[in-house]
Amino acid sequence: MLLIFGLAFFLLILALILLMPALLAREVHHKYSAPRAVVCPETHQQVGVTIDATQAAVAALRDASNFRLSDCTRWPARIKCAQGCLPEALCNQPYTEGEVQPSRAIRQIYHFPILIAAFAAWYVGMIWHSPYLFRDRWMSALDLNPAQLKQLLMWYSPHLLSVAACLLFAYGVGWLQTWLSRKGFWQGILSAMLLWAALALATLPSMTSLPRDLLIIEGGYTLVATILVGAIVGGLSGKLVMPALEKSGMEA
Repeated sequence: MLLIFGLAFFLLILALILLMPALLAREVHHKYSAPRAVVCPETHQQVGVTIDATQAAVAALRDASNFRLSDCTRWPARIKCAQGCLPEALCNQPYTEGEVQPSRAIRQIYHFPILIAAFAAWYVGMIWHSPYLFRDRWMSALDLNPAQLKQLLMWYSPHLLSVAACLLFAYGVGWLQTWLSRKGFWQGILSAMLLWAALALATLPSMTSLPRDLLIIEGGYTLVATILVGAIVGGLSGKLVMPALEKSGMEA
């Protein structure tokens, strides 16, 4: 009985120790997550910026002051700016709706990274189902013989469906990142995993009758492709774009 009490007391103390940093990180994240209005040092025009609240929360746990911007109404055209407005952004309060006119970049989907991600997912699928990896097990799970497989490969519809599925998923990840107003390598993977989990749950009832080997093969492929798509879309969004020409006095 004394051992159980001691273990429960230890777990309680451990939970309290972990709770304090978690509450601190949550408070810092909440403090810096809203966009702020600042004066751009380059154009001397008012713009809207967003501080990377996740980075700020991590820095607070390390007792450091490591801040950076995660978005700006001048991005992606000026995404490589020196972020000279950061000190003002840290001092200012979040702006109210309508105070700053957001540019199209805030809710922009970057098509080039999405196309690269879709092609990468399709190419991984081609290798995944090749004779070098899982083709034999895949054929066995579907009860296909070589003649039937050859005929299947000659049809256009399976290839078109595969390309369309990769494109739709990549655009879904891009839309989810735009909706969350988050960019970055890990944010892209997280968005892709959330979408993958939602699709898996939605299609789960229809997959119960499929062969176990087929579920393992396709589940493994979709998981690898999901991580790849998320990394590419998140890591390259806002980078592989043509710099826009800014007109004086046209930016908010």
